[in-house]
Amino acid sequence: METDRYEIMPIKAVIFDLDGTITQPCLDFDLIRQEMGLAEDAGPILEYLENMPPDDRKQAETILERHEDQAAVESCLNNGAKETIEELCDRGIKVGILTRNKRTNAIAVRDKHGLHFDAVIAREDGPAKPDPHGVLALCKEFGTSPRETILVGDYLHDLLTAKAADVTAILIETHKDADKFWLDPEKLYRC
Repeated sequence: METDRYEIMPIKAVIFDLDGTITQPCLDFDLIRQEMGLAEDAGPILEYLENMPPDDRKQAETILERHEDQAAVESCLNNGAKETIEELCDRGIKVGILTRNKRTNAIAVRDKHGLHFDAVIAREDGPAKPDPHGVLALCKEFGTSPRETILVGDYLHDLLTAKAADVTAILIETHKDADKFWLDPEKLYRC
């Protein structure tokens, strides 16, 4: 007898993206690309950096980190973010952060806003989203299965990551292109 793939499982962990999900979107990726000398349609910055010559990459990373550091300092929470995290913690549900940003910036946002995260996976911890590495690492750390885990994000990378890790995704529609990100209506819920 085949098990129903969509059997309801208790949620034991919720993994959040940071920028645009917990915090209001404030990174201007077009401006960052412009300062790096990249074309507007160069694609995702982290992937572009991987193919740059070492000297150019170092300079581009300095530009990216300056913008990310400023965004952490100036960060404002999205409405309900703190209350949602507090409610999850009160219910014994693990809270993880999965970000393409640096760990130090995730910690700075946590400390600035008095948030609680049980774990953080940042870009220096392994392959960045949309690779499922971060979700699977958090599931392992929390002792949860993907079916007991939700990934909440605001961008296509988050949805692709959820799909690759076989976790349920929730899209927070703070990104200007959010309507273009729908991949699998059975596993995505609008907020």
